[in-house]
Amino acid sequence: MASTLLLVVAAVIALAAGRGAAFDPNPLQDFCVADNTSKVHVNGIPCKDPATVTPDDFFFSGVDQAGAGTTSRRYGFTALPVQIPGLNTLGASHVSVDVAPGAVFPPHIHPRASETAVVLGGAVYFGFVSSYPDNKVYAKVLRKGDVFAVPQGLVHFLYNNGTEPASLYASLSSQNPGFVLLADALFGSGLPDDLLAKAFLTDVDTAHKIGAKFRA
Repeated sequence: MASTLLLVVAAVIALAAGRGAAFDPNPLQDFCVADNTSKVHVNGIPCKDPATVTPDDFFFSGVDQAGAGTTSRRYGFTALPVQIPGLNTLGASHVSVDVAPGAVFPPHIHPRASETAVVLGGAVYFGFVSSYPDNKVYAKVLRKGDVFAVPQGLVHFLYNNGTEPASLYASLSSQNPGFVLLADALFGSGLPDDLLAKAFLTDVDTAHKIGAKFRA
């Protein structure tokens, strides 16, 4: 009986440990405003002296202004990381996204975070695909004021198939959610053409032509 109980306890601990390793750790204080000038190396960003913290450390302005941030000429979207120092250690990050008419934010994953996005303007076809073998698409046309949630690690996308620019604000459940654009990772990484041809059920010449566009 004692050995059985010990096995049950060990299994519960193992499950809890596995779950804890999959997400950002819980903070040990009310806040830890990021000190980007610190020379200290830690697993994250060191904290500012609480005596120097101000309301501006929890504030960001400009998500309503399209055109700032990292612009993808290939796909037609702009992504602006929302830099709020006060979010440091709180297991969250935010991004503002603008998508031109006819443009896409192509299939991608965040391996360490779920995502919740709200449409600020325009309309987009937004959704995700469940894991293999079902590969089921869960997607809707979203308009201003609509919110959509994406489970952690699943492939998701958005497509502005309208005639007006679209803008969204997304929250992610990790300070470092990770970002993998699937097409870029596969065709722009230098994987062998014959491997890609087999993976996509096509011929080597087609795989090479696609890859050349990503490596140009």
